[in-house]
Amino acid sequence: MDQAKPLPGYLVQRYHGWKATGYQENQSWYKQLARGGQHPRAMVISCCDSRVHVSALFGADQGELFIHRNIASLVPPYEPDGDPHGTSAAVEYAVTMLNVAHVIVVGHSGCGGIQGCIDMCQGNAPDLEEKSSFIGRWMDILRPSYSLVAAENDPEIQAQALEKQSVLVSLRNLMTFPFISTRVDGGLLTLHGLWTDIGEGSLEVFHSDDQAFHAI
Repeated sequence: MDQAKPLPGYLVQRYHGWKATGYQENQSWYKQLARGGQHPRAMVISCCDSRVHVSALFGADQGELFIHRNIASLVPPYEPDGDPHGTSAAVEYAVTMLNVAHVIVVGHSGCGGIQGCIDMCQGNAPDLEEKSSFIGRWMDILRPSYSLVAAENDPEIQAQALEKQSVLVSLRNLMTFPFISTRVDGGLLTLHGLWTDIGEGSLEVFHSDDQAFHAI
């Protein structure tokens, strides 16, 4: 492997700063984490977007949250076809190996993946329509839900509506996994859907009683 290069200098400096302060001051805690393994109470499925920082959002320390990030926080349906499935593998590990009590799906404002789905559905993204587009094929998971927001004329409102629909799609797809539905039905696992506005710092949670998102 000849293409891998040394880290950029600014990252090396930040690492040394953390090692001399954050690590040094909490060295016993890190050693305890290493020896005792991880025991998170919750799994969070979040977007890859660099602006979404769920650990900061919940004030979580290392070892508290099992976090999986992908484009648009999507969960595909249960497909035991023998092919590689990164998100499904993360879900399986969190639920069956770590025995988390909560699985939390977090959508967010200004999601590029969601906008890509909208562009495809409106015929404005030929590159994403190509079979070779990993993003396009991933966003196909959400594509059927575009019909629920297609009539909205305001682009920002439409995008937010589809961002929230993506959370619901992921929650429904989670329930197609037998090891999840069994635990949910037995009261051993709960699912949660959230949407956060990055600029406002607000957080909304989905309530199943009225099928709507409400501010926390």
